Amino acid sequence: MRVIGGKFRSRRLKGPGLLRVRPTSDRLRETLFNVLGAAVEDSLFVDLYAGTGAIGIEALSRGAREVVFAEKHAATIRLLRQNLDVLGVSKGVELVAGDALAALERLAARRLVADFVFLDPPYERVDEYGRVLEFIDASHLLVPTSRVIVEHSVKVEMDERFERIERARLIEQGDAALSFYRLAAAA
Repeated sequence: MRVIGGKFRSRRLKGPGLLRVRPTSDRLRETLFNVLGAAVEDSLFVDLYAGTGAIGIEALSRGAREVVFAEKHAATIRLLRQNLDVLGVSKGVELVAGDALAALERLAARRLVADFVFLDPPYERVDEYGRVLEFIDASHLLVPTSRVIVEHSVKVEMDERFERIERARLIEQGDAALSFYRLAAAA
C-alpha cells in the first residue's frame, strides 16, 4: 500500500499482514480523492473503521486540517499508529479507540461539523451501514457542503435516502462501490 497523492505521495504504508482488515485498494482510493478534489484541503475528515488508516492518511496528505480516525481493534490501532509514526504525523490527528457510533457521539457532543465522513465496515457487517448512516442522518454533524462516503460491496444495495440525507452518487469499481451522501435539499 502506498499514499497516492499529496505531500506523502508514494510513501509506503504497512499493510494488515495477518490482521483481518481489508484496506481500500490504491485504485479505489485514487478514484475517491479524484472525486473529492481540492475540497479536502483544510477539511475535517472522519475515517470510521479506519483499519490501516490509508483513507485518513490520504486526506492528511492532501491537506486536510484534521483527521479523526475511529477503530476498535487494539492490534489494528497499533498498526494505524505505526503508519502515522512512519510518516512523522503527530498534529492534526485524533485517534478514537472504539466503535464508529461511539466516535460519532463524541464528535456530536463537541458540536463538531465534519466536512467528510468515510465509513468502510467489514463488508459482511451489513447492519453497520444502516446503524451509522441513521445516526449521521439524525445528528448535526453535517452542513450542506458535507459529504458522507460509504465503501461497500457492489452486491450490497444501499438505501437511497434517509430522513435528511440522500445518495447523490454511486461509483462501482470491481467488487467495491462508493456511495456518496449529502444533506437533501429539503433538510
